[in-house]
Amino acid sequence: MKVSIIGGAGRVGSNAAYALQLIGKVSEIAIVDVMQEQAEGEALDLRHGASLAAPQKFTWGGYDQVAGSHFVVITAGLRRKPDEPRLALINRNVALFRDILQEVGKVPLAPDAVLIVVTNPVDILTQIAVKESGFPRERVIGTGTLLDTTRFRSFLGEYFGVAQTQVNALILGEHGDSMVPIWSSATINGTPLTSFPGYKEDEVRAIFDRTKASGARVIALKGGAGYSIGLVTAALVNAIALDTKQVLPVSSYQTGLLGIEDVCLSVPTLVGRNGVEGLVPIQLWEKEKAALLNSARVLRETLAQVNA
Repeated sequence: MKVSIIGGAGRVGSNAAYALQLIGKVSEIAIVDVMQEQAEGEALDLRHGASLAAPQKFTWGGYDQVAGSHFVVITAGLRRKPDEPRLALINRNVALFRDILQEVGKVPLAPDAVLIVVTNPVDILTQIAVKESGFPRERVIGTGTLLDTTRFRSFLGEYFGVAQTQVNALILGEHGDSMVPIWSSATINGTPLTSFPGYKEDEVRAIFDRTKASGARVIALKGGAGYSIGLVTAALVNAIALDTKQVLPVSSYQTGLLGIEDVCLSVPTLVGRNGVEGLVPIQLWEKEKAALLNSARVLRETLAQVNA
């Protein structure tokens, strides 16, 4: 299967390409970017390691390289200028994103191609892609709170001194300020967090606050996330490519689950070769459900302010 990464010469795109190389489940990775020399350099660097990873083909160039793709991954985006309001950045990225969608629409893709949105604001852009890309809505997926969930589980594993891979805790809703931690179902290998040795409510709740601030912290320290979102992107691509039927907290178009409609945000989502294959009902505390409904409201209000 072929994956094209638009914005592949940037930090997020190049890390996603590298993660896909290490996991080695797709056959071709195209690095698409307006920075042609950098894109060529990234593709060449990846080719140099092929003998230690997987027999994959690496190409680079413009939108012509997207032809035949089974996955179109959009990581291209603009950074916030000093003192720039959040909405101004959103509108600049929306304009860029719409240009990308137009270019992708001119290229023949695999019949069952899936569009994966990584660029922020990921929920807003995922909804725009659902409405404007021409892809069936079940084949438009944003990385959503999968990154937040990954951070959350990693921090909880460190706190409890257990393997991070055994932590099962979700963050749902917006990939942003209104994200919602789901404490009601959080476990470590089936044991509720509240029953696990070392649990202290104030300290564990503070882990969510640290998770929520993680994106800003990484931006302050190194300019933006790369490795973790690269792994998240590769994990999502491979879940679809291998038809693993994983349930992941990713952003997709909502049609009534938990009373949420006509907005893209993250809920437990069954992912397979057809993209979104189902939204999984989840039992929530009333305050968690209220927070999730608030997250949907926040996203709708932001959408209402986006330039048409």
